[in-house]
Amino acid sequence: MNDRLANRLKDRRTELGLTQGQLADLCLVSRKTINTVENGVFVPSTLLALKLAEALSVPVEQLFWIER
Repeated sequence: MNDRLANRLKDRRTELGLTQGQLADLCLVSRKTINTVENGVFVPSTLLALKLAEALSVPVEQLFWIER
């Protein structure tokens, strides 16, 4: 299986005019964490995915999906 977690985190973040640092502050993580999630290097925990969705005012399913 070659499933991967895809995301539109950067698209939504930039739609709202937020920097990686600002989003990181809202979610109480580092800017590097936001960067690695956006680039698909790091798969966020369920808790972090939910915090990101809440901070970006969208359902988690609009930010993350399984890409096959």
